[in-house]
Amino acid sequence: MHPSAEQGSPYDVIIIGAGFAGLYGVHQAARAGLNVLGLEAGADVGGTWFWNRYPGARCDVESVDYSYSFDEDLQQSWTWTERFAAQPEILAYLNHVADRFSLRERYRFEQRVGAARFDDASCLWTLRTETGAEYRSRFVVFATGCLSAPIKPNIPGVETFAGEEIFTAQWPEEGACLEGKRVGVIGTGSSGIQVSPIIARQAEALTVFQRSPNFSVPIPNRPWTEQEQTQIRATYRQRREKSYYAPAATPHASIQTKALDLTAQEREEAMQDRWSQGGVLFNKVFPDQNSDLTANELVRDFAVAKIRAKVENQSVADDLIPTDHPIGTKRICTDSGYYEMFNRPNVALVNLRREPILEITPTGARTGERFIELDTLVYATGFDAMTGSLLRIDIRGSNDARLGEVWADGPVTYLGFGIPGFPNMFSINSVGTPSVMANMALHSEQQLDWVLALIAHSRAGNIARVEAREEAAVKWTDHLMEVAEGTLFVKANSWYMGANVEGKKRVFMPYIGGFGNYRRFCDEERDNGYPSFELG
Repeated sequence: MHPSAEQGSPYDVIIIGAGFAGLYGVHQAARAGLNVLGLEAGADVGGTWFWNRYPGARCDVESVDYSYSFDEDLQQSWTWTERFAAQPEILAYLNHVADRFSLRERYRFEQRVGAARFDDASCLWTLRTETGAEYRSRFVVFATGCLSAPIKPNIPGVETFAGEEIFTAQWPEEGACLEGKRVGVIGTGSSGIQVSPIIARQAEALTVFQRSPNFSVPIPNRPWTEQEQTQIRATYRQRREKSYYAPAATPHASIQTKALDLTAQEREEAMQDRWSQGGVLFNKVFPDQNSDLTANELVRDFAVAKIRAKVENQSVADDLIPTDHPIGTKRICTDSGYYEMFNRPNVALVNLRREPILEITPTGARTGERFIELDTLVYATGFDAMTGSLLRIDIRGSNDARLGEVWADGPVTYLGFGIPGFPNMFSINSVGTPSVMANMALHSEQQLDWVLALIAHSRAGNIARVEAREEAAVKWTDHLMEVAEGTLFVKANSWYMGANVEGKKRVFMPYIGGFGNYRRFCDEERDNGYPSFELG
């Protein structure tokens, strides 16, 4: 146990979470000489890659970019085996980082934070976990992840199901035996699209229950060649420098010419090139495809033709093709044989908009048209994104203000870090930041560096209380919406808008102006001495 925990004296900073952001924050805080504690709900490090162990889980950012840049020896010594790393390899990497920098000794695992309260008199936070343990700290950093609060659908009878229930977001560590089973997968977002083709090869029968179809692009994964690995190591510095202020914090960008300024052949070649590169890169073919509907339609028509070429039954293809949003305004998924899967005789698609589930029974699911017998139900039903992991904690700031009540009409932050009324508290990769719009590995480094610099500034000036100013937070939140409204993203009922959670206020939550622009805002705030914060 840490000496400060034994003696009851407060920590300098407590960081909640042990994913990419949390591990980096704990490491950098310790290097800065801070008395830091990490708290993690899981049994070990990994964050989203600890929990999401479902077969097929894979990152859609190239592995050599989805990694830490802060330590050159780490960067040069770790070898990524694949272009797009799968969950086991990413988890192994984070375990390696934890071992290399002795980070586990600074953590308390299986400590899910249930409440956090700020005391105005002492300017300290008290955190209480679900086990009853309490910890005090001057500063608290929530690195709890923007996709870490799973949702279970509210279907009548769901609690009566007698078969096996599995969440993709909480897949059993020992795996699941689905051989010869009748399996139902509810949900066709990223996790549903990744896991279903693997289940289809194991199960006697697979029924995919789809409420909202999503566009998915094949991920052309392959091992890195030895020559490529040598080249990547030799040019890593340039690759990172290109990413540090890039729109998505990766070295990849759209071509510089607008879609309609190209010939039809040039457009076709550009789209085919990005389709071949795979995944979310297809969302960045043309610089105007996310702001000009005509350009977007060209990209959409290309993707629709690809889907129809893969699916033999065109009625099934009709159901799989989204018609309710411009392509890319919901995050484009990545897959390995998802559309082709529906050509298998043991796979069926249920369009829930046409044929909703009326009830779950002990032995299956009943729609208005039929009863489907099931041995296993897999819930790939997504997350209460961006704000869910914070609002599931009873967070009370100055004057006992409850975060859930303060954000009842939508979240308000300054740069995503600071929340007025909640001093000495920071959130990472949350609402008001580029978050899921950027490479989370570099994004996490940038945000934690910024927060720790503010903490160092406060300590150097003997400042006990740091709080974002209300007017700055309102201005930043208005700017978020202004930028979003200049795009097509606001035309989609996406989880970016909170539309997948019943009763959640519909506001566009991530900053969509690009990681580079966001980073410049942060740099300006820091370099000017934090004028948008009250330093008391």
